[in-house]
Amino acid sequence: MSNNNYNGNMPKGGRLVFGIFMVIVYVAVGLLFIFDVFNIDNATISYACGGLLCVYGIWRGIRLYKGMN
Repeated sequence: MSNNNYNGNMPKGGRLVFGIFMVIVYVAVGLLFIFDVFNIDNATISYACGGLLCVYGIWRGIRLYKGMN
């Protein structure tokens, strides 16, 4: 019943698609924080979280582009 060809790793194409999806999600949620869609009372926290998420999304995109991921 076990598949001998399965080694527990996601195929390279699947990792690429998942990586691109996660970059888009991080940057999009970061922008939602920056534009205060979540109505957080403290603007500093909203900008800080949004900025960090955008920077992390860009960092993941760079790593994905270079093939480090």
